Amino acid sequence: MKKLFAPLALAAVVAPVWAATQTVTLSVPGMTCSACPITVKKAIFKVEGVSKVDVGFEKREAVVTFDDAKTGMGAPAT
Repeated sequence: MKKLFAPLALAAVVAPVWAATQTVTLSVPGMTCSACPITVKKAIFKVEGVSKVDVGFEKREAVVTFDDAKTGMGAPAT
């Protein structure tokens, strides 16, 4: 049992090191007014792990920085 516990304990300590911050640019073609970026930004910030969001109305896109250990591209907003 001790032999099994040691690798699991090591993995628990090392696992956070495997996480990486990623930045993606998302197309948001449904933005139709100048207030839309505020709504989009608030919605994206509700996703756990998101650390930065920049939303541009002109280009209709959102640049999102997130911790890939906490969320991914398919994560729903909470």
